[in-house]
Amino acid sequence: MLRLIAIVFGVCSALCAQAQDKFTLSGYVRDSLSGETLIGATVSVNGHGKGIVSNQFGFYSITLPRGSYLVITTFAGYQMQQQTISLDKNIEQNFQLTAKPVLQEVIVSARKRDGNVANAQMGKIDLSINQVKSVPVLMGETDLLKTLQLLPGVRNAGEGNTGLYVRGGGPDQNLILLDDAIVYNTGHLFGFFSIFNSDAIKNISLVKGGMQAQYGGRLSSVLDVAMKEGNLNKFEAEGGIGAIASRLSIQGPLKKNKSSFIISGRRTYVDLIAKPFISKNSDFYGSGYYFYDFNAKVNYIFSDKDRLYLSGYFGRDVFTYRNSHRAFKADIPWGNSTATLRWNHVFNRKLFANTTVVYNDYAFSFGAAQNDFNIKLSSGIHDWSAKSDFDLYASTQHKLRFGAAFTYHTFTPNVLSGNQGDNRFYPNNEMKKYAGEAGIYLQDDWEISPRIKLNAGIRYSRFVQLGPYKIFSNDINGNKSDSISYGRNKPVESYHGFEPRFTLRYAIDDETSLKAAVTKNMQYIHLVSNAGSTLPTDLWVPSTYRVKPQTSWQYAAGLFRNFANNMLETSLEVYYKRMNNQIEYREGYTPSLKDPEEDFVFGKGWSYGTELFINKTRGKFTGWIGYTLSWTWRQFDTLNEGIKYPSKYDRRHDLSVVGTYQFNKKWKLSAVFVYGSGNAVSLPERFYVIGGVFTQEYSKINQYRLAPYHRMDVSATLTPKTNPNRRWQQSWVFSIYNVYSRLNPYFIYFSQDGSPYDGSLTMKTQQVSLFPIIPSITWNFRF
Repeated sequence: MLRLIAIVFGVCSALCAQAQDKFTLSGYVRDSLSGETLIGATVSVNGHGKGIVSNQFGFYSITLPRGSYLVITTFAGYQMQQQTISLDKNIEQNFQLTAKPVLQEVIVSARKRDGNVANAQMGKIDLSINQVKSVPVLMGETDLLKTLQLLPGVRNAGEGNTGLYVRGGGPDQNLILLDDAIVYNTGHLFGFFSIFNSDAIKNISLVKGGMQAQYGGRLSSVLDVAMKEGNLNKFEAEGGIGAIASRLSIQGPLKKNKSSFIISGRRTYVDLIAKPFISKNSDFYGSGYYFYDFNAKVNYIFSDKDRLYLSGYFGRDVFTYRNSHRAFKADIPWGNSTATLRWNHVFNRKLFANTTVVYNDYAFSFGAAQNDFNIKLSSGIHDWSAKSDFDLYASTQHKLRFGAAFTYHTFTPNVLSGNQGDNRFYPNNEMKKYAGEAGIYLQDDWEISPRIKLNAGIRYSRFVQLGPYKIFSNDINGNKSDSISYGRNKPVESYHGFEPRFTLRYAIDDETSLKAAVTKNMQYIHLVSNAGSTLPTDLWVPSTYRVKPQTSWQYAAGLFRNFANNMLETSLEVYYKRMNNQIEYREGYTPSLKDPEEDFVFGKGWSYGTELFINKTRGKFTGWIGYTLSWTWRQFDTLNEGIKYPSKYDRRHDLSVVGTYQFNKKWKLSAVFVYGSGNAVSLPERFYVIGGVFTQEYSKINQYRLAPYHRMDVSATLTPKTNPNRRWQQSWVFSIYNVYSRLNPYFIYFSQDGSPYDGSLTMKTQQVSLFPIIPSITWNFRF
């Protein structure tokens, strides 16, 4: 790390050697009312073509020759600020921006207007919370993951599911961060709702191509979610009451302009509503399900150079089943816990540092009891992480970022315990695994000329499986015969590699640019799933002496063009992604409590496609059209006779149309239409009775497809007129999910009538659909 810092400062010294008569303007960009820092605000110099974008903590730095400048600060949804500054010395200047009136402009993204054309980054999408809240949703629950699924290159797992499948990758190939803490399971209610409470979220950024060097450990994408910091100037509260859940957030200053906090909670009450309607004689009496989230964050500004943040998330799903008639009960809780401690420090006008310590935990538990027999099955993963990131504003042509990170993983694939009366059996922890993961990176955002901009980065990562661990040898009958033991923190196996990333932008003119990107990624931990969607029973496992890390190369190119003074954004991107060491279960696999990696097989995958995006960003009517044409393949020597087959994430056509119309000050109307090719599935083709046992023979892997998926959702938001002097604000959201009640396939199965013994047996295909037309009402308030 010290060598890297020395190299970077050497580069900086060379770049700045001729900057004897130059001075630096630096500081923060903030919201004038709440004091929240603004991520991605643009600080530019009128008439000089010079500008910089504030980082994820609102900090900016720009170096210019001595002189007087008109400095313009802009951010989507805020009024432009102009200020004349005489730069004859280094100056620290904070800019306070004021939000625009709601009807003056409807903003759908938190970035500068021409950012999609001007930036070297490609495949990156920023969303504002206002945009997420404008999209019609299932049962009135605002869901940022479902909004992301409406973007080109991102698809879902099926009806109502919040899993993300980006450019042919699986759900484990997405790095999902909440205030720098990795989120291992993003779903509530078995994946139908996400864990992200929109009232607590400040910024959402998705990178699906051209991943920057500071991100590592995943192949497909990065979803970086930042929590709100809390209002530094005044107390406020907001919340809502919906069809299945209610939420409340409170924020305000602990010390005005110095320290603030935010706490936010959400809970479903389906269990409370259903309880009076379940008879005491029912088998389900005493059963129930609910989930809840709790977000909290506090920060303290010691000075313009130092700021401390402490944030956390705690969420749980709790499912209970009771059957008094059979003296049987089951409890199934699962959920995430995270805690993030951050320290921002400005070393000087050009060097900004963020140091972070993170704890995160995902745990699943299944407990069952009948009479005097009790059993408990547990699995999960928890991490301790530390990292430091540095932003070095070497010059207006070079913005460097470098840093290092380390994570200590503990994996618990399956631990079984229980008792029957006084007889107890204890967990067998031989399958518990430990690992250390480290990364170091350097990247340069380099403006070579007004037309050419290059984002070049290199990342080096290393992963070590650690003891305690035993490697067993098996005899010819498959029984364990011998073992090699590794002590605590002793290396068992290690993997490492360099991951280069390059993105190049060529500006044809002020409204048109061409971009190309090539990235290599390595992934050391893997999600083991035997289903088509992310479930709480899915297991995270590390790379080991038996399991190699996944690797990928992705190539992408695109044409980006804006029209009508950047009001209409368009892009056309093509991509090709090659993936090695992909993991699936062997043929004939059945779940068991043995080490799951004994049932893995390994192969390769590849995906390619074209994405079209048309986005109207301003005016009373806003929205976008996203279309993806893609192919995703997998090939394993021991599966499907070695023949390539469509991945379960393959979808040929994917179309989303989203529109929002601000009718007047009171009413806002929104609509969504989605269409997608049916999911690839394997189905039984022949049925036999062998030895009195009914048997079915399946097709080749994913040889068939379900019917296409499509639906339309609509919503109307009513904001009653209120007295300007009153602090109370409210709104009503009326939404209809699946307006024309399309019965989309969730899965299909075969039912049988008659008997195979007298020749009267007939098989019939049955389709299961989840959601018909569903209306809902949500009341939102703020004061």
